[in-house]
Amino acid sequence: MRRTRLAGALTAVLALALGATGCGDGGGGNGSGSGTGPARGAAATADRVEPLAAPAAPRLPVTVPSAGGHPVTITSTERIVPLSGSLSEIVFTLGLGGKVVARDITATFEQAEKLPVVTRAHDVSAESVLSLRPTVVLAESTTGPAEAVAQIRDAGIPLVVVKPAKALADVGARIDAVAAALGVPDSGTALRKRTQERIDAVRKGIPAREEKPRVAFLYVRGTAAVYLLGGAESGASSLLEAAGAVDAGKESGLTKDFTPITGEALAKAAPDAILVMSKGLDSVGGIDGLVRIPGIAETPAGADRRVVTVDDGVLLNYGPRTDQVLKSLVGQLYGEGR
Repeated sequence: MRRTRLAGALTAVLALALGATGCGDGGGGNGSGSGTGPARGAAATADRVEPLAAPAAPRLPVTVPSAGGHPVTITSTERIVPLSGSLSEIVFTLGLGGKVVARDITATFEQAEKLPVVTRAHDVSAESVLSLRPTVVLAESTTGPAEAVAQIRDAGIPLVVVKPAKALADVGARIDAVAAALGVPDSGTALRKRTQERIDAVRKGIPAREEKPRVAFLYVRGTAAVYLLGGAESGASSLLEAAGAVDAGKESGLTKDFTPITGEALAKAAPDAILVMSKGLDSVGGIDGLVRIPGIAETPAGADRRVVTVDDGVLLNYGPRTDQVLKSLVGQLYGEGR
């Protein structure tokens, strides 16, 4: 199974497109042309994580449950390999970045960028992982291919599988799971508390509106001709709803993850704004290219050229920087003149 960037919810065709275009390489753009454009996305100007001020030393050994099946015992965290950008972000923020020896292609933040990449497109290379002699590997249940994951496990490497995050409610559990696996549960508690406090602070500042903005989450990759409209399982609904908006795709009746963009689907969703990843917006030529996708110009969002963008490497991570994502969404949706 391929490991997806969109909270484990994308279809096989989308995963193939991700591999072809390398969505985790970062990058950000604010579109082109005149009219209302998106602000710079979250973490675009400073793509860094903020480690805890006083991280704890690991207390090992520990035995933890794994979403992959049997409990796993970890005896050393000297060489950590997280197999997703989201997991890497948590490890670094817990203060254990100095023990990470590799990254997956979706770990785009500054502290991880010089680490060797152990994925080909979006597939894990078991050979690359094993060559780095890891003492613990962290994966998600969407990490793949399954053969590579099995090869790592069969080599005797402690491999902890964490459930993917799809909503704000998953943030604390993921932090706790990673912290427990690395023997730093107290740091996990501190990070979970800090993260929740920051998310709560952003939510308190959301202006009350009688009519909530309708926002459609689009996944676009122009180079691969992939144009999708997000539904209830896209991973974006929780963020949009926390920002005081309506997920237009979900509200229009799309119960699954994504559906191909059609004029009919967009007309039914009738978004006031469009949320798109910054690299995706770049791939279609900015706002000018986005509104040329059939059906978009006819929506209220397309007519107003109202586009909200957040960097690929952080939008759906549901981790320690989710408050920044939420703050960016709120600022772009309710900024001056909105």
